[in-house]
Amino acid sequence: MKVYMDNCCFNRPYDDQSSLIVYLETEAKLYIQELIRKGELMLCWSFVLDYENSVNPYAEVRNRIEEWKELACTDCGMSDDIAAKAAKLMMIGMRQMDASHVACAIHLGAEYFLTTDKRILNKSITEITVMNPIDYIRRYSDAK
Repeated sequence: MKVYMDNCCFNRPYDDQSSLIVYLETEAKLYIQELIRKGELMLCWSFVLDYENSVNPYAEVRNRIEEWKELACTDCGMSDDIAAKAAKLMMIGMRQMDASHVACAIHLGAEYFLTTDKRILNKSITEITVMNPIDYIRRYSDAK
């Protein structure tokens, strides 16, 4: 099963963990990463992740996230198809960066787009299942 995690998801362990929701999202995200390491899930990567991560002001965090690219089963650069899909997603109120992430995930054939960003989670996107990492773990565990 292919999953795409956006930059919010990758950065969650580096956020303030004093909120229970942030802590639980972090634990779920770390569990998903373990499933990727074990080969039970396939990680999708994109030029959007490269770009967003490259502007992270914290070198240690930037380098730790960048290491995940090597574990990705697939990667994509910019294309006309991705740009067109992102433009359509922006028409439903998504910000350009978020729309580009989702467009890449769809282009790469990911079944799930994982994010902690409520602005994305609250959008109606039909081409891919968009979930919070906690909800994804619940679904993944139920399917076993």
